[in-house]
Amino acid sequence: MKKIRALKYFMAAFLALFFIAGKPPEFGRESNFFQGYVIPRPVVRVGLLVGMKQAVISSSSGMKIYEIGREYRLLAEDAEEVVIKVEKEKLTEKFVLLITQTSDYQEAELLAAELSQKLPGQVLVEEKIEAGTKLYQLKYGEFLTRGQALESIRLLETLGYREVWIIREIVSLPEPGNIWLQVDHKLQSFNKEADLYFIPAFPESFLRLNGRSYRGIFQLKNTGRGLALINILNLEDYLKGVVPLEMSPGTFNALEALKAQAVAARTYALKNLGGYKALGFDLTDTQSSQVYGGLSAEHPLSNRAVEETAGEVITYKNELINALYTSTCGGMTEDAEKIFSGRPVPYLKSVSCSHEKQPEWRLETSRAYPGIRIRERDVLAEVFPLLAAGIITHHSSSDYFDQPVSGEEAASALHRVNEFKQINNPAATPGLGKLSRINFVELAHGLVEFFGWQEKTDLLLLPAEVDFLLNGHQRNKELKEADRKALAYLLQSGIYPSYLRDDNLFRPVTRAELAFILKKSLSWLEDLYHQGTFLGKKGDQLEVMEDNSRRLLPWPADSYLLRSLEEGVFPARSLILLGGEKIRWIEADGRVKLLEVIYPSNTNLLDRSSRYNRWNVRVSRQELEKNILKSYPQVGPLTGLKVLQRGKSNRVIELQVIGEKGTVVVQGLRVRWVLNLKDTLFSIDREYDHSGRLSHFVFSGRGWGHGVGLCQVGAYGMALAGADYKEIVSHYYKNTKIEKIH
Repeated sequence: MKKIRALKYFMAAFLALFFIAGKPPEFGRESNFFQGYVIPRPVVRVGLLVGMKQAVISSSSGMKIYEIGREYRLLAEDAEEVVIKVEKEKLTEKFVLLITQTSDYQEAELLAAELSQKLPGQVLVEEKIEAGTKLYQLKYGEFLTRGQALESIRLLETLGYREVWIIREIVSLPEPGNIWLQVDHKLQSFNKEADLYFIPAFPESFLRLNGRSYRGIFQLKNTGRGLALINILNLEDYLKGVVPLEMSPGTFNALEALKAQAVAARTYALKNLGGYKALGFDLTDTQSSQVYGGLSAEHPLSNRAVEETAGEVITYKNELINALYTSTCGGMTEDAEKIFSGRPVPYLKSVSCSHEKQPEWRLETSRAYPGIRIRERDVLAEVFPLLAAGIITHHSSSDYFDQPVSGEEAASALHRVNEFKQINNPAATPGLGKLSRINFVELAHGLVEFFGWQEKTDLLLLPAEVDFLLNGHQRNKELKEADRKALAYLLQSGIYPSYLRDDNLFRPVTRAELAFILKKSLSWLEDLYHQGTFLGKKGDQLEVMEDNSRRLLPWPADSYLLRSLEEGVFPARSLILLGGEKIRWIEADGRVKLLEVIYPSNTNLLDRSSRYNRWNVRVSRQELEKNILKSYPQVGPLTGLKVLQRGKSNRVIELQVIGEKGTVVVQGLRVRWVLNLKDTLFSIDREYDHSGRLSHFVFSGRGWGHGVGLCQVGAYGMALAGADYKEIVSHYYKNTKIEKIH
């Protein structure tokens, strides 16, 4: 009996060591096996939940559940769903250091990741609601005595953190034997000293956690911070769940940029393996490591980027680099030591977010645009879709659209509308064609009949509304009831311009007014548009990206051309494009009839397409003071801010906060955190009230993130300009190499 028990313990220990050894995986083609399930190396362990109280685990086609501890046992052979729940709780005391807090989740995660590399242990981010405001606290350590906590405060002081608080906490820990599993509706107890493994029944199967799908297997492990659920999988499979969340293929649909992101993410993961060793895993699934969403987050284009760079990493002098990356650098990245404390990093130096080989393309049209105005308002850009689709036509005379439209012209335009889309009553043939000229009453009657809007005029208008809308018309009493309703409906819905409420509805309709009214009537015109990204021009063809596919579109010399800016949309005869601009177009027979270019910021910088390329934040002195006092209560009421030092990218790396009771100098990334801004690349304007007292700060800035390493939007810009992923990597990580290590 003793031999059998000893053998059982040996087998449990052997299996645990064979598959779940805590050391970082070796590189190579070898694989890890667990009950027939193969995970090729390198293997990563991602902490999905820590301090878990409840979770639901399921599988696409069944799963095995093993318990490995002092004994080894199979809990389930083919389970469909497992509910995990921690029941009774035991109260214990501990001391924790509160380093600081912020309302910006991203800032908290970034700083926690940085500090975790410098401290013996992990810095965690916890959410707290205070006075209705959501805050994120950076906490460090779990100490049995206040004296132990004080020793760690001294270590934090050497890193520049002098306002650290000791907090006494009551912590909930599970009682032994009170962790329960509901396996396919059957309760089983779980020994917290053991680990649970959830293994897909088939190699092609996958697991789900609370509805989200993951590759690999799950491990449930008891740690010093409670139950942790860990996803164990191959590195390349892990990256497929990282790249699309760090750089969305839907927005950044350039393969070479995604490949650069994949290589950086792979390098970062391998460099930081074992970062959470005390908790039994390597990386988190948040921004404190890299955002990871499992199989549910995968996208075909980002998967391709991972597969085409498989095993490739970035090295400096034969060592993996710390491949930091930022969302939008605002035109230039910053030296790492200026943002994060520490020694200079030779490959994380300030670089311009520009490309020496930046191409330019000029698009021109030979088409002469007509003048289309209504009451001195230029509506040409608005009716461009009708011109491009051929629903309305024009001649060269300058006053063509100012002339009355004939009934035959109006009827022909409606007939062409039906060629694009059949309306409610496609057989209706309004009697407009018999009229030499039409007025707004006749047009209203014809439109309601053609579009089948009789039900709308009967049901969606009250008699009082009809009287209100037509009250200003002297010949109101001459109108039939059906015409009154038709006119009132068109006025209320905005199809008829509002000035017609005070105009003569019996006067002739001009061609410009008909065009405008038809545009307002045809909401489905938006359906004619294709949307995508401009990549370049090859001869007489435009290269565009549409739905993640490259297309070549013939560019006729007489296409309609529109420029879309913040101020509005304007007709254009010539445009200069750099690549990466968002575009909309209408095509017929594969040829572009109308092209609208949505222009980003007026700059040639690679991150120009980001909405964070430029930003402005106006904040009251009291609001900013409230945020600053959370970290520096000793300064008292805020009286001013003074920039002491800027980095090479002009980011603020030293900021003096001035208060009535004292001053403090804030450095690096904490500047962004304390001011609650998108980046530290900003200038400061001040506003004063009538008494001369400081009332507001206005921050005008660029960028989003910490500004160190690869600029993700800039990488996208380089890819659109023709750079491959190796050029992108070498641009942002100086003097590095890309090597294949597995």
